[in-house]
Amino acid sequence: MQVVHLSVECFPLAKVGGLADVVGALPRYQRKMGVDASVVCPYYDRPFVEKNQFVSIAEGSFFQGAEELSYQVLKEENDVLGFPLFLIRIPGKLDRPEIYCYPDEAEQWIAFQHAFLDWMKGWEKKPEVVNCHDHHVGLVPFLMKYAVAYQEFASIKTVFTVHNGQYQGWMDWNKGVLLPTFDTWKWGLLDWDGLINPMAAAIKCCDAFTTVSQGYLQELYQNANGLEGLFRQESAKGFGIVNGIDDQYWNPGVDTLIPHNYTLKNVMTGKKNNKRALAKKMGLDARYPLLAFIGRFAAEKGADLLPDVVGGLLSGGAVKLSIFVLGSGDEHLQTRLQELADQYPKTLAVFFGYNEALAHEVYAAADYLLMPSRVEPCGLNQLYAMKYGTVPVVRGTGGLRETVLDYDQEEKGYGFVFEEADAAEAIRAIERAVGALQDPVSMREIRKREMSLDFSWDKSAEQYVKLYNQL
Repeated sequence: MQVVHLSVECFPLAKVGGLADVVGALPRYQRKMGVDASVVCPYYDRPFVEKNQFVSIAEGSFFQGAEELSYQVLKEENDVLGFPLFLIRIPGKLDRPEIYCYPDEAEQWIAFQHAFLDWMKGWEKKPEVVNCHDHHVGLVPFLMKYAVAYQEFASIKTVFTVHNGQYQGWMDWNKGVLLPTFDTWKWGLLDWDGLINPMAAAIKCCDAFTTVSQGYLQELYQNANGLEGLFRQESAKGFGIVNGIDDQYWNPGVDTLIPHNYTLKNVMTGKKNNKRALAKKMGLDARYPLLAFIGRFAAEKGADLLPDVVGGLLSGGAVKLSIFVLGSGDEHLQTRLQELADQYPKTLAVFFGYNEALAHEVYAAADYLLMPSRVEPCGLNQLYAMKYGTVPVVRGTGGLRETVLDYDQEEKGYGFVFEEADAAEAIRAIERAVGALQDPVSMREIRKREMSLDFSWDKSAEQYVKLYNQL
């Protein structure tokens, strides 16, 4: 079976969030199962492209409105990611260093989807399945069925994976002239509330849609930024498949990005040594339990709660802690956190920005990871944390509820769950976690329990392949 994954992110080519981690791992695990899986992404002027060998395999052009665009398809020659990677380059559109935040983003993603379909017309063997990831490529299921030039693709099955239903790619109808010519009787499939909505179009037109956890699928029926009714209407073709993690890359036993490797057998010593190394690097006190936050400073991640949580814990809370925050986003939030770091220099350190190597060091060093998310379709950070013997303290939403069992509520629980996105609740959960795991015996037990869990991509990849076969 030939499957193409279409996405604007893929680790390590281009990463902003969990979308990149999924697309960078899932195809490799599918190939282990005998599926001919590949990835198609936009071209980015980034280090990964400079460091690896790419060869041009196709060229073409098409009109986007009145503008003629030329494209080039580049293939990474050595399959360094464990699967074929193809990049579509369009001068002036898909040749930039950043992934998002350009003023013509809608035109970029339309061009990417159009170029992919134009290139696929020349393929000798067409894929059985095209798996589209998030709204940036949400027009593809519609265009494969109703664009005049691509009617030959109507029988190819399409799967649409919802990584985050809050972002839907809305665009005014004046952008409609940029699309490939389509059957105008079908315009309603593109429309939602007077706008072109790529995510809505994908849900209407795909053969099946998946979400990145079963819990998030249920949440979309109640909270999907205006698409709740559509998700309920199309629920018969919806499937919740929890994300996995790449346990070759996220593995403290062989991780080259951490100072001290460790396994289940020496987890206590390994964690202690890594905490000492990080504490020395960041000026923290290694004697105290280390609480970490890693992520975007966005309301959906509950990051706006951090100043109150951190301030409450450090200003005479019930437990003694060191805290490290790694992330970026809201500048006002960064300012508040920096002020707290200046106020508590020995017990709070912050790093603003994304740093892959530092993230690994934090997972290896931290005793607890805080995830106070308002929305968390699956969450990968809690899975990485548990792989490294770091105890997750999470709000019970989406995939967090599905993957973290509460220590006090479940016989073999391995995390701490709180219900409301509220600073006081988060503080109580952190204090509960630290209080329950004060003695080394309890901490060793929970670390070994969570490190023994299997959150690899093998199970998830198997479920995707089963769905493809059903289609």
